[in-house]
Amino acid sequence: MQSLADVGRHRPVTITSVDGERGFRRRLMEMGLVPGTQVTVTNVAPLGDPLEIEVRRGRLSIRRGEAAHIRVKR
Repeated sequence: MQSLADVGRHRPVTITSVDGERGFRRRLMEMGLVPGTQVTVTNVAPLGDPLEIEVRRGRLSIRRGEAAHIRVKR
């Protein structure tokens, strides 16, 4: 299993779990990052942080540290 922070650009992956503290998990899940959802990293800032991701036809920016708590599979 790899984290969303390790996924290359334009490679669709599926979320398997969201780790971290309860409040953190809840915030990410409220944004649509729930297990079973397909996610694609669409862009990365010049210094590598934040990541722009596409989730359910919407785009979000999250920090690489936050993306490290999201487990994904291809």
